[in-house]
Amino acid sequence: MLTKEGLIAMGTPIVVALLIIIVGAFIVKAVMKLMTKALEKTKIDPALHTFIKNIAKVALWLLIIVTALGKLGIPTSTFVTVIGACGAAIALALKDSLSNVAGGILILVTKPFGKGDYIEAGGAAGTVDKIDLMTTTIRTIDNKVVRVPNSNMSTSVVTNYSEAKDRRVDNNFGIGYECDIDKAREIILKVAKSNELVFSDPEPVVLVGDHADSAVVLHSRVWCKNADYWTVYFYMQEQVKKAFDEGDINIPYPQVDLHVIK
Repeated sequence: MLTKEGLIAMGTPIVVALLIIIVGAFIVKAVMKLMTKALEKTKIDPALHTFIKNIAKVALWLLIIVTALGKLGIPTSTFVTVIGACGAAIALALKDSLSNVAGGILILVTKPFGKGDYIEAGGAAGTVDKIDLMTTTIRTIDNKVVRVPNSNMSTSVVTNYSEAKDRRVDNNFGIGYECDIDKAREIILKVAKSNELVFSDPEPVVLVGDHADSAVVLHSRVWCKNADYWTVYFYMQEQVKKAFDEGDINIPYPQVDLHVIK
């Protein structure tokens, strides 16, 4: 027959375990509030805040539960072993997804690109629309939406066209071999300097870049703000053609000289 002292002895561990869980719940809540405030003051991407807090919350609750079970006299080593085995099984089953999450964390921490940047990576090119833990969403120039797994994004070569504030605009123009190179260069430079978006420093340059089969190719190199790149590019393409026409600079078609031996 159980005595009063025996009942108290049996009930004490249960009470202590319940107190551990109740106090632990308040501690977890307080820690989450502190973490939220601390994360808001850091430079860590907001997309990572929820992930970090969830990991911390799960870890705290596991610690509280293991501690409570220990007070009840339940062997915690077995419980910890089961959790470890389940975690290993889940990690093995979700290895591809976890590699995407790891890639997402790496992208959000190192920030090789951000939302709104025009990039080329992972077999896609376009403006970054959204960065999640699993995928990066890219919107192409023709408004297609491409979702690239972060494991690909984090391991591939990333070309960020938006990171630098200035950018060089490269245009190549072919002229006939009979044309005056100096005159053609002067026309291209005049067109470049007529556009107020083109920088005077570094100053525009035009160089002979290639002796092609049908033309002498002049390489035009001008600088502008990153946001004005395409405006300047298409301006140069159109206005140089018009200026060549006015200056009698020939832009030859591909041609082949055929020699017939009788």
